Amino acid sequence: MTVSVRFAPSPTGRIHIGNARTALFNWLFAMNNKGRFIQRFDDTDVARSTQEFSDAILYDLHWLGIFPDATEYQSRRFEIYDAAMEKLKAAHLLYACYETPEELDLRRKVRRTRGLPPVYGREALTLTPEQIAEYQSDGRRPHWRFLLPNFTSDPLQPERTEIHWSDLVRGEETVDLASLSDPVLMREDGTYLYTLPSVVDDIEMGVSHVIRGDDHVTNTGVQIALFQALGAEPPVFGHHNLLTTASGEGLSKRSGALSIESLRETGIEPMAVASLAVLVGTSENVVAVPDMTELARRFDPAATSKSAAKFDPDELFVLNRTLLHHMPFSDARDRLIVLGISGEQAEPFWLAVRGNLDRLADAAIWWRTLRDGPQEQPDFSDVDRDFLRQAFDLLPEDPWNGSVWKEWTGRIREATGRKGKALFMPLRLALTGQPSGPELADLLPLLGREGTLARRP
Repeated sequence: MTVSVRFAPSPTGRIHIGNARTALFNWLFAMNNKGRFIQRFDDTDVARSTQEFSDAILYDLHWLGIFPDATEYQSRRFEIYDAAMEKLKAAHLLYACYETPEELDLRRKVRRTRGLPPVYGREALTLTPEQIAEYQSDGRRPHWRFLLPNFTSDPLQPERTEIHWSDLVRGEETVDLASLSDPVLMREDGTYLYTLPSVVDDIEMGVSHVIRGDDHVTNTGVQIALFQALGAEPPVFGHHNLLTTASGEGLSKRSGALSIESLRETGIEPMAVASLAVLVGTSENVVAVPDMTELARRFDPAATSKSAAKFDPDELFVLNRTLLHHMPFSDARDRLIVLGISGEQAEPFWLAVRGNLDRLADAAIWWRTLRDGPQEQPDFSDVDRDFLRQAFDLLPEDPWNGSVWKEWTGRIREATGRKGKALFMPLRLALTGQPSGPELADLLPLLGREGTLARRP
């Protein structure tokens, strides 16, 4: 079987880290099975869906390292959904309902008082032609419900089938359709809800595996019934646990919480986002994985916990630092050029400063420091100022190499008797203006003797 997966967000906002988790699960599954990844926009809600959001989602996916094999839009496929609706009507699996929201709410309340589940009672199936004509004369337009399967020949009987499937993530799963209302597939205004277009597209596009959040488990029972009603074999389903904020709150595209856009603008590396989004809430250790190939090797959908996973941004910054501290110059080169860091010194500079970066853009701060000196002149005591003047008098002559720092500090220690922090801190402040940072042994060759002397107090 050829593996084909899809990521199908509604383009009504920017995707967040929870959406990215679903996209990455599908992408890595396709990678591991040499399959196809379809980017499908579920944009049947034409009032809130925009091309701007679709383009932004594609940009976010590309930034993460996900490059779809195909991109589809549901808003361009209404004729296919209309044909499926007619097929269901012909099979007497779709029926018109005329209740208002207020009437439906009242019926639910009545069922609760009788100790019955608050599901739709299929009253529309018993409407007479006269009643239907009366509703239509009142200007009511029907919404259309899918008739869920049941064991008996009488659709008004409450006993219905249980839907079973072997879940890629959760193992054996069951949904009891008796606890559900017949789902509305089309609204009164003729627009489609999520269920029918999703199933029809999965059939038409040859989707073999549907991997999504576990908030869709109940939907899956309904959708499997709909696949069967349309004469199609259901795909393999997998439902991963959801991500929440560190405080346990759900994520939303509309709120912008932990959006991919905001993480990118904060300076987080894409593989830091991908590593945490995929590995948190699984049996794998959360580590900074350098590339998608390695992340795919670590990825196992069955290793995912059934309970929600908390996404802590603080962990993200730890992973980000780890990735930067080990990033080879070849991976950083083009981005450093954008920051104005180039030339013969670019590579030794990167190797010197990468271990002290929280974000790659911070390299520009150290580049300016080396080129222009400390941004603010330290306020030295008279004792330290005298020490530094003596220390700079002891600078070795050219040529300089990797051993110059050791030679210089050896001379200073012998001449002044200073050692440890009392020796190193004034030198660091004079050279960089910062109390911590890259190893001075690595920075001195970049400064050169003349550049170092220019920082003499």
